[in-house]
Amino acid sequence: MKKRIPFVDLERQHAPIREELRKAALRVLEGGRYIGGPEVAGFEKEMAQWLGVDEVCGVSCATMGLFSILKSMGIGPGDEVITTAHTAIATAEAVSLTGARVIFADLAEESCNLDPADVERRITDRTRAVIAVHLYGIPVDMDALLGVTAEHGLRLVEDCAQAQGARYRGRRLGTFGDAAIFSFFPSKNLGGFGDGGAVTARDPALLKKIRMFSNHGREQKFIHEFEGINSRLDAIQAALLRVCLPHLDTWNGRRREVAGRYDRALGEIGEITIPLVPADAEPVYHVYGILVPDRDDMASYLKERGVATGLHYPYSLNVQPAYAAAGYHRGTHPRAEYFCDHELSLPMYPDMTEDESEYVCACIREYFGK
Repeated sequence: MKKRIPFVDLERQHAPIREELRKAALRVLEGGRYIGGPEVAGFEKEMAQWLGVDEVCGVSCATMGLFSILKSMGIGPGDEVITTAHTAIATAEAVSLTGARVIFADLAEESCNLDPADVERRITDRTRAVIAVHLYGIPVDMDALLGVTAEHGLRLVEDCAQAQGARYRGRRLGTFGDAAIFSFFPSKNLGGFGDGGAVTARDPALLKKIRMFSNHGREQKFIHEFEGINSRLDAIQAALLRVCLPHLDTWNGRRREVAGRYDRALGEIGEITIPLVPADAEPVYHVYGILVPDRDDMASYLKERGVATGLHYPYSLNVQPAYAAAGYHRGTHPRAEYFCDHELSLPMYPDMTEDESEYVCACIREYFGK
């Protein structure tokens, strides 16, 4: 019997906490503090405790958070920042906004993530930082990457937009680099109800500067120490995120259960490559992306059977027109290009039932004649 399997199901995820969310929103409306205030302070404190760091700074979105980090590190014109060719363009945009040049590195073999060896090959005397994107909620090989950045004296920034709660060697991602960003876009593992993000940094002085930069370069009203931007987390988002945060580890555990069912059912199909997870890593599967010979044909086949799929992402950044003037083109990053040509994202959400995931797998087995 044909079923309808959505790609994500936020309504189902939020249903058990809907009354708590309603009360949180009403609390902000009745309190009249829409910018800053106790809700933002409360969320920042609770997220810092959950992450295991001293302090977290809420921001308007992860893109502006990353831009704030780079600017506060003093990165600008004449500098280079290395990151992966396989990510959302927001990662690269944040670099370009500083005036620095973004340098794309290729993927590790059979991985969705950055290749530390290729990062090292692209280091020049202008390189200032590396941005490690933990794509799909799967950790980058941090041991290798930390070795590269330490040897060359480079800043390391973690892009945890898709990896809230993931661990590497028992530590939560976002605690390895000099600074890290998180995204609260609604579909993220810790999703809000609009745009939002957070930043943390190892050096308290750096985080203080980031906080000031995101609030017009000021620490107190009317006194601007330097020029900044407006990138503050709204109070209503903070209040709603405070409701969701205590559930995040449970939601991530359920995502791993869904991924485990996919792994077992699809791992023996020779035409499919399932996600590669580094040793000692605990992913959170924001996306469960497989590689298949003809993903467009397979996506159409699944759609006909009621299964929604996604693409993350169909084009690597080195083939995007936005970076043609920088000398990037098809052929410069073969592993990223191959990944983007063949990746297909399967339905993934915490409340996906065993029956639903089995139906998806049955349709895929049928597609391959298994």
